[in-house]
Amino acid sequence: MSGRVYALSDGNSFYCSCERVFDPSLEHRPVIVLSNNDGCAVALTPEAKALGIKMGAPWFQIREQCEAQGIVARSSNYVLYGDMSRRVNEIYRLYAAEVEVYSIDESFLDFSDAPNPAALAREMRATVRRWTGIPTRVGLGPTRVLAKAANQLAKKRPELEGVCDLTTAEARDRLLPLLEIEDVWGVGRASAAKLMAAGVKTAADLRAMDPRTARSMLTVVGERLVREMNGVLCQELELEPPVRQGIAVTRSFGRPITALPDMLQATAFYATRAGEKLRRHGVVASHIRVFMHTSRFADGPSRSVSGLARMVEATSDTLELVRAASEATRRLWAPGFRYAKAGVMLDDLVTPDLAPRTLIDRPDPRREALMGAMDDLNRRFGRGALFPAQAGIDRRWSIKADMRSPAYTTRLSETPVAAA
Repeated sequence: MSGRVYALSDGNSFYCSCERVFDPSLEHRPVIVLSNNDGCAVALTPEAKALGIKMGAPWFQIREQCEAQGIVARSSNYVLYGDMSRRVNEIYRLYAAEVEVYSIDESFLDFSDAPNPAALAREMRATVRRWTGIPTRVGLGPTRVLAKAANQLAKKRPELEGVCDLTTAEARDRLLPLLEIEDVWGVGRASAAKLMAAGVKTAADLRAMDPRTARSMLTVVGERLVREMNGVLCQELELEPPVRQGIAVTRSFGRPITALPDMLQATAFYATRAGEKLRRHGVVASHIRVFMHTSRFADGPSRSVSGLARMVEATSDTLELVRAASEATRRLWAPGFRYAKAGVMLDDLVTPDLAPRTLIDRPDPRREALMGAMDDLNRRFGRGALFPAQAGIDRRWSIKADMRSPAYTTRLSETPVAAA
């Protein structure tokens, strides 16, 4: 046994819960959150699932059903969700010295020093709900895989009241047979089918496998899963996120783009966002790829193209990224098409100290200070307070978000007002 205690805490239907925090009328009502451009359902409350709404269901297919059954739909509001995630993780850090933010709604915590991890988990869960309004569930285990399994059990077993503790052999023997194999972290659909064909139907069956057999069926990943299910620690918390290898900013348009100036505006806007991400992660790029394509579902001629533009030197400078993106956009553009989506992609990213240098055409050293000032202003006054003019002000092509809630926590003009 590892001798460690890990907790995995995540928000229940996190996006929907964020919406409910600031709109109490949504409590106990079926709620869904849609993807960018109001495309498909990416978050569902249990009430919405009970009415037959499936994850990933296209909005145009379920719209009438939602209206008929009183299901509330919201456009995605990632600024709100990201800020609520930050607030929740600040609370987690009050309870654990080591926290790995695994995703926007999930974090691993090291509870190894806690005298009573389950009691601490219940206290933390209550604090998160009281301070932020977000309901959570917590799984405890001697490895990350077991903590994730415990979290799944806490989700599926109401009698556990939001906290599942798999730190003891007795609890693992009792509860792992209740967790289906497809709900085990790291077991995908294809792997689950392969395991079920071999008679491995539950997490307990997986734990009982010979690690060598698991390796032969599922490569080294399968062996590690079996060992972690048996309490053998194969992976510590990742407290420092790995260096980003790639960044992509892509969006479907709210309405098709048919004119080059609009496409130049869109790719400049995406390059601006990519520059913000590069600087936040402390990496630079030496080239940028631009793509654009029509919709395969629309009438008319189809086209899908992509092209590369290089920077003079690896950089995170927004103005240089916009210049390169515009160069590629002009080269790729062809009239007579209704473009439905475009984006920019950056790969082979490195930290500035590892980037190759050029002896000529050195960038203006004042640009680094300019980018820092732009980032500071956008942090202080909200994203989009300062941006290159080429990214446009009247973005008629921008994504649909007809049902987006206000940015309650990050924009002063949209802060909720309470009247007494």
